[in-house]
Amino acid sequence: MTLVMIGVGLAGKGLFSEGGIPSEEALAQTGRRTTRLGMRPFTIESEADRREWRQMLLALEQRVVLADSHPGMLADDLSDYPFARSTGHIGSLMTLINRGSQRAVRSGTECLTRDLLDRVRNDEASEAARGELETALERRRLTSKPRTARKRAA
Repeated sequence: MTLVMIGVGLAGKGLFSEGGIPSEEALAQTGRRTTRLGMRPFTIESEADRREWRQMLLALEQRVVLADSHPGMLADDLSDYPFARSTGHIGSLMTLINRGSQRAVRSGTECLTRDLLDRVRNDEASEAARGELETALERRRLTSKPRTARKRAA
């Protein structure tokens, strides 16, 4: 089995060398069984950034299997909300969507909505950072929606 990890300073912490000395790194099993991938957080500072965020949400929508899901469920109906809840970090976004989908199935809702996702706990870093970002999005000082998506929604 191969693990794919998105590292946050993991090499510096000795994960891939299993804490051993540098000359023995080639023998470390974790380093041989994982592929390290780096991925920057999504941002919404420019139009291109907002289009990239939208494309991610559209791709996720296609993979969410809920009886009452619909095109635009994430990218149109909720775009700002998952950005605030994940602060643009893919791991936090995936945790929110996965846990939200599980809750939607268990509750019979079968759709991701803000009310449902409000009852989902996300990772500690995202929960701690979300307040200021959520306020800016709610007051429309920021938006995650590209201009073309905003025109369609209006």
